[in-house]
Amino acid sequence: MRIVIKLGTSTLTNGTPHLAPPVMIDFARQTSQLLGSGHQLVLVSSGAIAAGRERLGFPQLPKDIPAKQMLAAIGQSRLMSIYEQIFELYGWTVAQILLTRTDLASRRRYLNARNTLIALVGQKVIPIVNENDTVATEEIRVGDNDNLSALVANLVDADLLILLTDQPGLYSADPRLDAGAELVEKVVTREIPPELWGAAGGAESQLGTGGMVTKLQAADLARRSGTACVIAAGKEPDVLLRIARGDKLGTHFAPIATSMESRKRYILSGRRAPGVVSIDAGAVQALQRGGSLLPVGATAVSGVFERGDTVRVAKPDGSEIARGIVNYGSRDLARIVGRPSDEIESILGYHFGDEVIHRNDMVLL
Repeated sequence: MRIVIKLGTSTLTNGTPHLAPPVMIDFARQTSQLLGSGHQLVLVSSGAIAAGRERLGFPQLPKDIPAKQMLAAIGQSRLMSIYEQIFELYGWTVAQILLTRTDLASRRRYLNARNTLIALVGQKVIPIVNENDTVATEEIRVGDNDNLSALVANLVDADLLILLTDQPGLYSADPRLDAGAELVEKVVTREIPPELWGAAGGAESQLGTGGMVTKLQAADLARRSGTACVIAAGKEPDVLLRIARGDKLGTHFAPIATSMESRKRYILSGRRAPGVVSIDAGAVQALQRGGSLLPVGATAVSGVFERGDTVRVAKPDGSEIARGIVNYGSRDLARIVGRPSDEIESILGYHFGDEVIHRNDMVLL
């Protein structure tokens, strides 16, 4: 199972102004056991600004973006150093990934980030993702790591997203105002009821940028992309291990679509299919049997497109057989048409995969 785990500032600091190494060590212990059981993990971690503020002795600073960027620049390396030392105790390697909204809005950069993350988890390395607060502005920042974690879950086709917070989960009403508020154990409806949005309220913690409402936004985004989501208390003993084995803990959001259905909808919803890849009869048969499109089966390229664009795939008679997300831009693809996959790197000088379009990124029409 591929799991994305979001650790917020209030969780990492245990509600104090300081990062709490014992808490971080316990999470490392749990993630180590999950990795040892064969799961693939991505951590989305806040805490850089808190680490920077702690490193400077908690100075009084304006609450503007430059001040936060400065604190993030100081704290991010400190945060990663702590993670590296802690996970090394358990024999695991970590990697730093910093993202902004533009990295996920640009299809090319989206694919680059996806390929990097998939390669890391494939090598049993733990990617630790954070928003790139040192360069992000209001126009390009995701805004909180709850929503970032949902975007990352979509990026890597995660099976499960775990959002840890200082609350046991989502309540039917604001428990601070309503003594009768009850923990919502499961959300399965296609639309999240308005009363739950109202109960989520705003941000309670002054340590981080999110609150229950951003966790609800993230859960809704994740489930629409085919990823199950659980909101639970980070203080629960063995919280990650218990959620991974299916224990009833926190609030569970069931996916309302499969990741493949979500991907197919993305491919088919694109109004703009700027190019056409023509294929031979052998490639037509391969696609109909569920195979990927290889360059050896392509006969011609028309139109101008970039890697990551959705293109049309045409049979020898010109009729459209499929649409898919292409691994190579039109200029480079024209150079490898009809050639074996093992010649791609020698022709182009680089290699994004053996396939022109992978079968998982293709919809037959």
